Amino acid sequence: MKQSMHAKRMARAAKRHGAASKLNLVSLMDIFTILVFFLLVNSSDVEVLQSDKSIKLPESVAEKPPENNLIVAVSHESILVGGRKVADMQQVKETKGNEIKGLKDELVYLAGRKPYKTEEEALKGRDVTIMGDKGIPYDVLKKVMTTCAKSEYRNISLAVSKLQEEVTVESLQAGEG
Repeated sequence: MKQSMHAKRMARAAKRHGAASKLNLVSLMDIFTILVFFLLVNSSDVEVLQSDKSIKLPESVAEKPPENNLIVAVSHESILVGGRKVADMQQVKETKGNEIKGLKDELVYLAGRKPYKTEEEALKGRDVTIMGDKGIPYDVLKKVMTTCAKSEYRNISLAVSKLQEEVTVESLQAGEG
């Protein structure tokens, strides 16, 4: 079968430019090298708990980093468990007993969803971190802690903001800084 002039011209052009385009790996490697260095520089050992703008944590020179536990957030308006509101602060303050019903119901529900693996865990209790505003009354904090303990969450941690340690002349002379 005879080809038209146009088809012949297209075939010649295809032969001339027959080599497939090549991928320039040098540029690609440069980009990935820069990306790796960027990620290495910007990664750190700092672990941040989920934050709530309505909660101002107390400050401390705590040494132990936070663990990834269930978080009970206590603000001036409400109590949140895992981001869900379980109790209103006005009701908590008016409650006569040492337990907070909404908080207890939520903690019992969460404990029922994750059974203990060993008897050792059952003796120790479950882990919980209380992230309370530094201005909440002590009796409210006591009610929250009591409710957590009675709901099998006995390993209680309190979240704080870490203060930077100040380097003093005495610590420099002692060789600590």
